[in-house]
Order: sequence, then structure tokens, then C-alpha cells
Amino acid sequence: MSWLGRMSFLGLLVLFAAGFFFSCSNSDATQVYTYSVVNTYPHDSNAFTQGLVFEDGFLFEGTGLYGSSTLRRVELETGNIMQIHELPDQYFGEGITIYSSEIIQLTWKSHIGFVYEKDSFELLQEFDYPTEGWGITHDGERLIMSDGTSALYFLDPETLEEIGRIDVYDSDGPVTRLNELEYVQGEIYANVWQTDQIAMIAPQTGEVVGWIDMEGLLGPEDRTNHVDVLNGIAYDVENERLFVTGKLWPKLFEIELAAVND
Repeated sequence: MSWLGRMSFLGLLVLFAAGFFFSCSNSDATQVYTYSVVNTYPHDSNAFTQGLVFEDGFLFEGTGLYGSSTLRRVELETGNIMQIHELPDQYFGEGITIYSSEIIQLTWKSHIGFVYEKDSFELLQEFDYPTEGWGITHDGERLIMSDGTSALYFLDPETLEEIGRIDVYDSDGPVTRLNELEYVQGEIYANVWQTDQIAMIAPQTGEVVGWIDMEGLLGPEDRTNHVDVLNGIAYDVENERLFVTGKLWPKLFEIELAAVND
């Protein structure tokens, strides 16, 4: 091999090593969090939780299942249902969010969403979307919607039309089964369906910048009756409190996060 050839070969090795190092560093940069429980509150064990929001001192909850789907206003400290709207039996309720003075609620396979007046739960309008409906939140300017794939869709809050989308990924590739969503301090938190993991997503790129491991949150003493998966994230912006629960869980938890790989 000529001198020039050896230099080219060495250059390729350097580039390969640099790329490998960057890849490893980028993967290692994904923060992992565990949790501690700050407070525990009662939760309706008949609520198949699909959407959760905290505003004005109350939890707003959307529940699913055909024939049992609802929109609720719930007292945090007691779990009491203060206000309820029942969806027609043909709809399987999904995620909810509150934008301005309106509540937006998705349905699973009907391709129909509902817009309500926040205080009265009066139905203001229906809207269509082409995908399944899973989770929904907003960043103050755009609605953000999931459909169970790795895609997140941005919707205009006035027209409810799609204005953009991102694909969510981590170092292993696309992250699918994105479910209930919450916008927390500039990041999108997403339950990953059928797991104890919450993905922390950069809305600009779709990159998962952190994982929250919620394993063990609901103890075995609360699993004597039928419970389903972790689902439901709400954030109290004013007091910086984070709440989580699950489908048919008897408890709702206020948690604090702690990084485990600093």
C-alpha cells in the first residue's frame, strides 16, 4: 500500500472511531429517571383512564371503553367526581387536553374528536382526523396528538387541521405505541402503551431525551382486583407538580423525578 493509501486508510479509521464515539456518547446522553412518591390520592378504580389534565385545582379526566367513556372533573384530594359527561355508546373515549376555555377529547377508532366548553362541558363542535386517536396535549400554540405509532401530529387549535408532524425515536430507532401525552417544561411526556416507561420527547426533533422508569409504582396490595396499564400524566404548572395513574387503578400519585445516570 502506498503512503497516500496508508494515510487514507488511517483517515477512515479515525473517522470511523469518531463516529462510533459520537454514537455511543449520544446514546449515553439519554437521561434515565426514577421516581419518589410525594403524595397518594384516591382514584376511581372503574375509570379506564385515557387522558388526564390538571387545571384550576381539579383533575380533568377522559375515560374509555365502549359504553363507559366519559369526560370528568375530579377533586384531587378525594377522587370524587364533581362533574361528568357520558359519551354515546358507539365512542371509545381517548386523550383529552384543555386549550384556552375548551376541552378537546379524542376517540379511538371513530376518527372523531369533540370540543367542549370547559366549565359546562357543553359540546361545541366535532372534528375529524384520519388516524386513530390516542393521546393529546398542547404546547401553548399547537395541539399535539398521538395515534399509537411513532408519529406525533401538530394541529392548529383553531381549525383542528394538521400543520406538521414529527417521528419519535431513540438510539434504538422509532419509538412506537405512544399513548397519553402531557407537555411539561418544554418537553412532551408520553406513556408508552403496555410498559412502565414514560418517554420525554424533544418537540423540535422527536428525539427521546429521557426515560422515566415507573416500575413498581402500583404495589401488589393494589393489584388484587383487575387493573390495567400505567396511563395518565398531568402537570400542575403553577406548583410544578407531576401526577400519574393508570387504567382502573385505585390510586393516583404525585411524584418527583430523580436522575439515575448523572
